Formats: sequence, C-alpha cells, structure tokens
Amino acid sequence: MKARTGVQAVGRRFSFGVLFILGMAAYHVTPAQNADFHNAPASEKKLKNPMGRKPEAATAGAAVYQQKCVLCHGAKAQGMANIPALAKGPTQTVTDGELFWFITNGAPGDGMPAWDTLPENQRWQLVTFLKTINIPKAAAAPPAKAASPAEKSDAASSVANAPMPKAPFLDFRTESPGTIHKITVADLPAPFATKSANNGPRVIARPEGAWPKVPAGFKVEQYIATGIDEPRNIVTAPNGDYFFAESGPGNVKIARGITADGKPELVASYATGLNRPYGIAFYPPGPDPKWVYIGQTNEVVRFAYKSGDLKANGAPEHIADVPGGGGHWTRPIVFSPDGKKMYVPVGSASNVDDPDTTAAELNRADVLEFNPDGSGMNIYAYGIRNGGGGAAIDPKTGELWVSVNERDGLGDNLVPDYITHVEPGGFYGWPWWYMGGHQDPRHLGTHPELQEKVITPDVVLQPHFASLGITFYNGKQFPAEYAGDIFAAEHGSWNKFIRGGYELIRVPLHQTGKATGEFEDFMTGFVTSDGNVWGRPVGVTVANDGSLLVTDDGSNSIWRIVYTGQ
Repeated sequence: MKARTGVQAVGRRFSFGVLFILGMAAYHVTPAQNADFHNAPASEKKLKNPMGRKPEAATAGAAVYQQKCVLCHGAKAQGMANIPALAKGPTQTVTDGELFWFITNGAPGDGMPAWDTLPENQRWQLVTFLKTINIPKAAAAPPAKAASPAEKSDAASSVANAPMPKAPFLDFRTESPGTIHKITVADLPAPFATKSANNGPRVIARPEGAWPKVPAGFKVEQYIATGIDEPRNIVTAPNGDYFFAESGPGNVKIARGITADGKPELVASYATGLNRPYGIAFYPPGPDPKWVYIGQTNEVVRFAYKSGDLKANGAPEHIADVPGGGGHWTRPIVFSPDGKKMYVPVGSASNVDDPDTTAAELNRADVLEFNPDGSGMNIYAYGIRNGGGGAAIDPKTGELWVSVNERDGLGDNLVPDYITHVEPGGFYGWPWWYMGGHQDPRHLGTHPELQEKVITPDVVLQPHFASLGITFYNGKQFPAEYAGDIFAAEHGSWNKFIRGGYELIRVPLHQTGKATGEFEDFMTGFVTSDGNVWGRPVGVTVANDGSLLVTDDGSNSIWRIVYTGQ
C-alpha cells in the first residue's frame, strides 16, 4: 500500500501490525469482554438459553423477529443495504449468552436499538430462532403478515400528525416528480436538534393500483416482475446485455434485450455461489472486454468473458482482498477511462468508530485504488463513511463520482448523504468531521488539524436518503437537456422519523460536468400515505435504447423508464 504523508496519514498512520498489538493490548486491559462481538462481557458467554433449540421456541422467536427485526435485517436475516446479515457471520458463532446480551443492550450509536423492553423469554426465543435459522427443516420465519387495522391506524396517525418538513428538507410527503431541491451546509441544524429515529421500513406488497410516478413526458414499465430475488447493482455490458446482482442469494444474472411489450427477451444465470456480489465492471474499457469483475463483500474476483456470454466460463479468479465483515458490505467497482486503475469504495464497518483505535476500520471508509491485476493497492480518497452504494466515471470529464451514506444518530436532518466527484487524496470528514468542517460531537476535540481539510461534497442530499447506485445518462432517448446528468437510487433509511428517499433522483450537470447542488425528484411513489413501503430503488443503468432500468429490492423487480414525448 502506498503510504500517506502529512495529514493524509492521520487516522491511518498505524500499520496493521501496530493496530493488532493495540487491539490485543485493549483486550488484555479488559479481559472480561469479547472485543470481537460488540464488547460483550465474558460473563455472558456462559449463560444458558432456557429455551434451548426447541422448535416451539424457534417458532415463537420467528414471530418476534417478524415484529422487531425483519424491517432492517430482511425476511431471511440476510441483511439489507447497510444492515449486516444475522443468518451468517458473528451472530452464528458467538454463544447464546453473548447474543442475548447484545439483543438486550444493542449498540445505539451504530443504529442497533436496545431491546431490553422485550420480555426476557421473547429475547431468548429470538436467540433460538437465529441459532436455528440455518438448520434444515428448522422453524422458519412465518410470512410477513399484513398490517392489522390497528397497526394501519397507528401508522397513518403518526404520519398525519407529524408536521410537514421545513424547506429545504423533505420527506416522502413532499417528494414529487420534477420537484427541485437544494440543501446547503448553511441549512444544517445542530447535532441532536431532533431525536434520532428508529423507523425501519415496513415493506409490504405493492398495493392495488400503486405505480411509480415520473415527470410528464415519461412513463414507467415493469421490465422484470417475477423470478428475481434481491436485485441490487445493475450495469449495461458493451454488447447491450444487462448484468445485475442478486446479492442475498449470491448470484449474478443477465437480462437480454427489450421486447415490444417492454420485457427482456431472456434472463440467464451468469454466476452463482458468490459472497454477496454487488459491483460489476467490464475490463478493459471499450467495446470488447475480456473480463467481468465482480465485487464481493470481501474480495474482487473476475471471470473470463467474451461478448454475448450468458454463463461464466470456469471458476472466478481472485484479484484482490478488500476489508469485509461488519456493516456496509457492498463493493462497487469502476475502472479509470484508460483502464490503468480499478477503484473500489469500501464503507466503514460502523457508524462512528474512530479508525485510530479500531482495527476493524483499517482501509475502510476509503476509496481503494488497485492495478487491474489487484496489485499496487493505494488509498485514493478517505473519510468517506460509506461510498459503497454506488460509483461511476463521468464520461465527459473522466472523474470518479461516488454516492455516499453518511453517519446516523445525530438527528432527523443530520448528517446529509451526498453525491460527489472524488479528489485524489481527498478527505471527506468521517468520522471526526462532516460537511465542510463541522465536528461530530462524539469525537469532540479529536484531530483539529483536519478541520480545514474536509472537502464539502458537490450535492448535499436529504439526510438518511441511503443513496445507492448512480449512473451518467449517455443515451439518446431522453431530451437533450438530460445529456450527461446523474441518476441516483435513494434506498431509504431506518434513521428518519418520516420516511425520505425511496425514489430515483436526477442531478443536473447542465452539460458542464459540474453540479450546482440541485437534485430533482424523478421517480417516486414507493411509500404509501400511511408510511409503509412497497419499493426500494437500488441500482440504475442506461439501457441500450436510452431508457433507464432501475432495480428495486423491495418489490423484487426491475423498472423501466421510457420517454414518450410531451
């Protein structure tokens, strides 16, 4: 790895060996804790689950999971967006007692609420469910139930009684296709001006008659409506095929063509058995790539490729390790226009951990740069809390752009997510600072020398939008004013009292390659009037005919946006 110099070295100045020694020193200072699992006290490790592995306890725990956990961790405990999986990883390796302790105490700073208000027997039932979720024929989570009339009434009342957001901030009630927003650093409230929310999306089936809304002159079709599972990132291959990741199941699939009725000519399974695939990129850049690169949560691999392949030829070749584990598991991949460098944004493992003292943050909250063969790893930019949602190269300027999920826990309108071009060697603030030199109060007094180094991003978004996939519009179907503009998928977050995001936005660049800070609601309508959610945009790509394809892991579908004229 190329070493940083001067202020670039701050926060990453320790070698891995020194960080390991510090981690071990911390362990010996506090031997009564399990530092590998949220500092669970060692005394909890010996606690026995009174429910054991009884099927009836697992069934009861599944019901608790549906009520309290499914909104964030997914129906199969596979994790969602930046929320870690529970069906694998540390949850499955720690003892029942340690897991019970974590459920009870949570980690509010990282977005995990304490569930100490749950009756003790329900917490143990939840432990039983999670520990048996991977056992064949074990009790599985029951299907999500429709909201009861009382639940619907409570949800509708909560939304109806909430005050409307004050401009320039917004939520789903003020999102409307064609509406322009602009948030500036001067608009930001003080930390903790409002209470931090815990409001995970209740994902429901698409209500009868519900359909995405777009500006006049456009229409929305459902390109793929069935047969796909957790569609995430999507890219257009040079030959016009559409590669998309089914991250939870571990697949990469291909949709080919668009029929007269707006459907794919075929859908094929390109590769299976992958570890939460997300990033997809073709190499070398140009019309005749020889490789498909896949960003898995802990590594980059590639498959030999020739134009038109519908199935991977052979096993994947390992290219580079990237940090894995913890939250923020998505790993997009893009190549520089000349093909000499590969960029892999890696999100932090946490919400606000200090990388000076937390070994798990090594080489995270960074954009990592590699040679195409995986050698020569360098930190291209840092302090980017989670740029793993989306990355793209502006074909006009050659600049790298990222879509960033900022930290949670400071209030309903703080800290803003953002979309920005990335300066080589640039520092974007996390975790000590944010948005042009505002200090996170949870790190008060830390690294004052970095305040003047914080780069303010190009486009300040509504906080807690959970901005994910981005693409530059290079098609010919939309009007000329859209040429070169950014489209970005806003997945929506748990950390906002009244939902915001759950839409596709447009960032106009005015054919200059420069953003003015404005963004426009472009495709909305995924949230019902009572605050429930039926769709969550994730990835976006420009189709071969100039339409847009947008993946949606809420309804497990892919939408197509077509320009129809005035």
